Amino acid sequence: MTALAAFYAQHSRLIDQIGINALLALSLSVSLQAGQLALCQAGLAGIAAYTSAIASMQYHWPLPAGILLAVLFATVVAGLLAYPVRKIRGIFLAIATIGFGEIVRVIVNNLDITGGAEGLSGIPNDVNTSIIYGCLAFVAVILYALSRTKFALAVALTREDDAAARGVGVDVGMTRFLSLALGGAIAGLAGALYAHAFYFLAPGDFGFPRMEQILVWCVIGGVTSPLGAVAGAAFLSILPEIIRGLADFREVTNGLILLVVILFAPGGLAALWRTRRAMVPRDA
Repeated sequence: MTALAAFYAQHSRLIDQIGINALLALSLSVSLQAGQLALCQAGLAGIAAYTSAIASMQYHWPLPAGILLAVLFATVVAGLLAYPVRKIRGIFLAIATIGFGEIVRVIVNNLDITGGAEGLSGIPNDVNTSIIYGCLAFVAVILYALSRTKFALAVALTREDDAAARGVGVDVGMTRFLSLALGGAIAGLAGALYAHAFYFLAPGDFGFPRMEQILVWCVIGGVTSPLGAVAGAAFLSILPEIIRGLADFREVTNGLILLVVILFAPGGLAALWRTRRAMVPRDA
């Protein structure tokens, strides 16, 4: 137990970051499963992070109430964003939602209540590892339950062929709306946890580089696999610590890993274990 406690004390921040990154990856995975390249999760997480922090610091809300407010706010914003972009797809949707994220960053950078460019410090450090992984487990259970419903089938049909989905009675617009709203709720939860786990926020914390990271996690893990998204987030969160000795070459290493995955395992880590399971002989 002593060795385990020492390991946790040394790596607790990384362990917490892995849990939050897994939630962010899941938030994008939900949209990708519906065929939406909506790259707004970082912006939504940022909105929730500042909402929760301000509720706690300025209005002295308890942690659960602040997180709930932040999640609801992020979900509403995601729903409002989903309406005007519901008819666009692919690169056009990506550009529109990246623009949304940049708008959020610029607004946060220029508001006094958010601390402006200097950021917001002194946020109550109320979130610990148990809370983070409890929330991750809760989200995983919700997503698993949804995967057993007709909604999951509607999401898959919408991703593969929206015209065919409409032909069998799927409300494609509503499916995309709900997917983006659900992803916004998960991103909001991640943002609120981040604010109270690391007690400092800066506008750049949820800018385009963070959104780029989230997308890479999902690509490496498997674009349509929630479990793969979590695995990708965990792997690329741990990797910088493993290759710390490479110093400035760490970003190059990340790029090489992404290139190798795209070339040799385009389905990501999820495809690798699916292939492995398929190769295992089944008992008669």
